[in-house]
Amino acid sequence: MARIPTLSAVRGRLKTAGVLASTLVLAASLTACGGGGESTTPAAQNSAGSAVDANAFPTTIEHKYGSTTITQEPKRVVTVGLTEQDALLALGVIPVGVTEWLGKFPGTIAPWATDKLGGAALPEVLKDVDGPQYEKIAALKPDLIIALYSGLTKEQYDKLAQIGVPVVAQPKEYNDYGIPWQEATKKVGQAVGRATKANELVKGVEDKFAQVRKEHPEFEGKSALMASTYEGYFVYGSQDPRSRILESLGFKLPADLDAAIGDKFGKSLSAERTDLLDRDALVWLIDTPAKAAEILGKDALYTGLKVAKEKREVFIENEGTYGSAVSFVTVLSLPYVLDRIVPQLTAAVDGDPKTEVKPAG
Repeated sequence: MARIPTLSAVRGRLKTAGVLASTLVLAASLTACGGGGESTTPAAQNSAGSAVDANAFPTTIEHKYGSTTITQEPKRVVTVGLTEQDALLALGVIPVGVTEWLGKFPGTIAPWATDKLGGAALPEVLKDVDGPQYEKIAALKPDLIIALYSGLTKEQYDKLAQIGVPVVAQPKEYNDYGIPWQEATKKVGQAVGRATKANELVKGVEDKFAQVRKEHPEFEGKSALMASTYEGYFVYGSQDPRSRILESLGFKLPADLDAAIGDKFGKSLSAERTDLLDRDALVWLIDTPAKAAEILGKDALYTGLKVAKEKREVFIENEGTYGSAVSFVTVLSLPYVLDRIVPQLTAAVDGDPKTEVKPAG
């Protein structure tokens, strides 16, 4: 199945259909399930070297639907957001439940993050089609629910809150699914009492970006864009974490990008805006190279652009681990991405059409 249609269904078109008819009964049930007692799922386990900060609790986190106060260290964390498991694992906290998005990895723990599990059991995998699986989440007996990289609605937030534990929704300062990886890492760190470690992790990855910029001054000021062949040509806006990868490497996004797509994380372009794709480097998230060649090669508007003529394109397959890492954009996935995308971008912007932009595994 193509990744971008799935992404669109999960992120841009979540429905609130399927809500259980008996809200009062559900609320009582969820609250009961959210209390103490034994569970058949493993409790969250903390790795060595991830001690809780002194005076970490109580802590209050502002978000789109108000604020949430966490009074003590969470032991059983469930992620309703699609990528927060990486930040938790990097901090030494094993979630008991995670929401599946890309890659279909066991326990929704990707290869770039599996070493952080140690000997811990995989978390329970939750689905998100028409919203969170409230009863399954409650059955995990969480003491914290995190939904930072999400499009959680107010109705969904309220239903999760009925479980009777702290719920941290997406921040109001950004579009839905627009929280930067740095802030996501820091907010997760704050929520689990490990803000100091979270800051260290963020600095470590930011230092990697700084080193790449130093080694590749040719990136500075070049224009770049991330796009997909979903529903025509789908481009990612300035608040999408994928676009921020390019900016962090020194590239500039098109000046009129957000004006063309509005306040969403991305949008399909009309034919008359195909010109927006004509960049110094264009990163395509695709199903397969053959499929992309078929779609792009038949479009006279696209093949007439310099980016196509001069072969300044980078193709990344959605279905692979690399493609999933590009879309995850987390403190753990980004080093994996940099090892692969930097050589590709270097080849794309070298000014020689004969330079092959090789695929990266």
